[in-house]
Amino acid sequence: MYRAYTPEWDKTKTAPVILGIESSCDETAAAVVRGREILSDEIASSADVQSLFGGVVPEIASRAHTEAVAAVVKKAVENAGIGYADIDAVAVTYGAGLLGALLVGVSFAKAFAYVLGKPLIAVDHIRGHLAAAYTAAPDLEPPFVTLLASGGHTAVLYAETEGKFEILGATLDDAAGEAFDKVARVLGLRYPGGPNIERCIREGNGRPVIPMPKMLKGGGGYNFSYSGLKTAVINYCHTMEQKGEPYSKADVAASFQCAAIDVLVEKTLEAAAEKGVNTVTAGGGVAANSYLRDRLAKACGERGLRLVLPEKRLCTDNAAMIASEGVVQYRLGNFAKMDLNAKASIPLTATLGVK
Repeated sequence: MYRAYTPEWDKTKTAPVILGIESSCDETAAAVVRGREILSDEIASSADVQSLFGGVVPEIASRAHTEAVAAVVKKAVENAGIGYADIDAVAVTYGAGLLGALLVGVSFAKAFAYVLGKPLIAVDHIRGHLAAAYTAAPDLEPPFVTLLASGGHTAVLYAETEGKFEILGATLDDAAGEAFDKVARVLGLRYPGGPNIERCIREGNGRPVIPMPKMLKGGGGYNFSYSGLKTAVINYCHTMEQKGEPYSKADVAASFQCAAIDVLVEKTLEAAAEKGVNTVTAGGGVAANSYLRDRLAKACGERGLRLVLPEKRLCTDNAAMIASEGVVQYRLGNFAKMDLNAKASIPLTATLGVK
């Protein structure tokens, strides 16, 4: 029978020590934070193996998590320079992601928290990406507008408080990260698509020389659509191949990247102006893209806005962001029971607690 933790936690504690565990895809990660300070951040990835198959194979990912999780957690605690008794709570990604992979992390976290007698915190993976901004700027406080750009979601959000978000707009079909992966596959590039498209672009002049549609540029509010852009890339490549004409992969990649990202930046800045905020943040794997970071920095600089970007390594899947969101939930007193289960899919509205 599971024991539910009934916390008697210090509500005034501003810098709790949180162990974060992440296993939603192909990274087995563990990190320790004290408030907004990262004490350790460890990752064991199976990406090299997954790239041989052109994407993540769930069975391989689950096996890799099972083999690595205990060692990664142990290393994270040791490198944080703390003892197990110093941990205030254990935060773990419970969704969304690959179900088998998530179950490894959730099962380990429940056992770990139970043995230590510590509270368990269930973290939504997307909220982890949003909380990564706090690791980049310990003084960051809402309100602000944030761009979420990941493999599963793309949206412009308004953060009213640490725990309350408003969805201003979102993708109507594919997410930005998903589009990068699919275009990379069309161009014969290896998984993961984002960094390999960037490498491909460096082989050319980096300029968008092929006309590409920009998603809902003149309308749709703050919504996006990537299906048409993805199809345009596929059609261009197939047409050139059928004609027997050579084409530059670097030019295709650069043209796609500009079309995919320029509108993200434009709509994020428009939202910041509408909401009257002085700060913009970004999170998710696509936020590690150099072109996106440069465009956001330039646009925010021109408008006198503060831009908060997590380090590139903290934009992709990691446990520091999970621990960071764990701090938010710890302060709110939101603790999970020991019957916590993994969820492969969580709607964005449920993630952010909006209708």
